[in-house]
Amino acid sequence: MSESLSRAKIESPYARSLIAGGVAGTTVDISLFPIDTLKTRLQSSSGFVRSGGFSGIYKGVGSALVGSAPGAALFFVTYDSSKKLLREARQANDQLAGGLAQGTPGSRSEPIEHMLAATLGEVAACSVRVPTEVVKQRAQAVQHPSSLAALKDILGQRAVLGIGGVWREIYRGWSVTVMREVPFTMIQFPLWEAMKEYRRRTTGRDVISAIESGLFGSVAGAVAAGITTPLDVLKTRMMLARERQPMLSLLSQILRDSGPRAFFAGIGPRVFWISAGGAIFLGSYQWAYNALDDPK
Repeated sequence: MSESLSRAKIESPYARSLIAGGVAGTTVDISLFPIDTLKTRLQSSSGFVRSGGFSGIYKGVGSALVGSAPGAALFFVTYDSSKKLLREARQANDQLAGGLAQGTPGSRSEPIEHMLAATLGEVAACSVRVPTEVVKQRAQAVQHPSSLAALKDILGQRAVLGIGGVWREIYRGWSVTVMREVPFTMIQFPLWEAMKEYRRRTTGRDVISAIESGLFGSVAGAVAAGITTPLDVLKTRMMLARERQPMLSLLSQILRDSGPRAFFAGIGPRVFWISAGGAIFLGSYQWAYNALDDPK
């Protein structure tokens, strides 16, 4: 596969982002799926054992297979194109202002650009990720025997809920997922970009290797994962609830029934999973992107 990719040089940076993102998403979701399952069961209101414990840790993998590549590809196309447009806009403003900061590496505005680009990328990716997560987590928590059964159950509610109700059901947790993913991404990606830029300056190389990108992605992911765990718990509880419940009402119920510690349930598996996932995701993305890059 490496040889075929290296021969398939693609000039368009958008096409490279699309393909590399798809490779990265599929690789990380499949390789770390069992840890994601354990994290979901730890956060379930039914408890770890009643949600399946250590058995059937690949339940729900079908939905992950379907949603991984499109979600990650959509993220990176949006992220890379937004980052490029924001950088070009900044450079155009610098020219109008006399070029005082034009092209300066590590410009103070770059982290803001990365945050904005990552935010746009996450919102776009969530259009695919949220339905995938709803189906996957219901299978992981043994509410249904498989992803297909979970999807059929949601679609089967059309007679009662109508098309609009089914749509809302399959996008249940959209708001809290965006609330979790945007802060996470606003932490992870500027850190990842800053470490890559530092490496470029210290080595004098323009190209970052897959191993370097993976290492930086692991560190950035671990930091972001720990900080955003409470939002992840809230999102999981909302998606697994038998009936739709307002976010603030669910928040109050968790505090009342389990206390503040409940918001850090599964933090160990989450930090480990995302740290390892950051290495695999951003390492495989960089590998595929470098392999597809047009040689200068």
